[in-house]
Amino acid sequence: MTVRFGALTVDWLDLATVRLEGQTGTVIYTDPGPEHYGVLDSEPRDGDLVLVSHGDHYDPTSIRRVAHEDAIVIVHDSIDAGLLEWTDEQPEALPYEVERVQANESFILGPLDLSTTPAYNEPAGPHTDEQGRPYHLKGEGCGFLVTIDGVTVFWPGNTDALAVHNDLVVDLFLPPIGGSTTMDRHEAAALAERLEPDLVLPVHYDTFDAIVADEKAFAVDVATRGVPVVLDSN
Repeated sequence: MTVRFGALTVDWLDLATVRLEGQTGTVIYTDPGPEHYGVLDSEPRDGDLVLVSHGDHYDPTSIRRVAHEDAIVIVHDSIDAGLLEWTDEQPEALPYEVERVQANESFILGPLDLSTTPAYNEPAGPHTDEQGRPYHLKGEGCGFLVTIDGVTVFWPGNTDALAVHNDLVVDLFLPPIGGSTTMDRHEAAALAERLEPDLVLPVHYDTFDAIVADEKAFAVDVATRGVPVVLDSN
């Protein structure tokens, strides 16, 4: 299902992969991959900008499937293919203009405004492994705010709901709701209420067993808080 919101068409393709297309034709992809989850089953190669939030979502094969030859690829600074099991190709080896970013940076990329936010699990929070270690460490990932044709979209990355998120100005909010390694649907609904976006479209759930979520219950929760919400069943 394609969601139309203001000047944007929005498609959630699976996991954290979202395709955004502006009225002027600019196409952005968030976190296209990894291939071993079977996220992408096509090769559109129409992406002007590809955003990769952290190492778990870095996959050169998937990037090649969505990016056109003149694309810009933005990756978090911590990404190191040498630490990944599914690829040994570093971002700089990709045949695109590649830029590394950290949290709390801002850029102007032609007609686009782009900024990054912190993305991590709190050490004392609920999203830690059996040894009490956060699944996503501070400094190893980011979220993205991108403004396209006047619409500001927020993909927070694989993260808890953080205090730093509360003051953001967001039109379209793409929260992960699968829990386990990210905020769950309850935490995401509470953050949506604080952000007061014009629309919420949940992502990052149901791709595998650990992140199964009741998206309809999430939608009801968000709607009762007075925030517009839509579901994309892919």
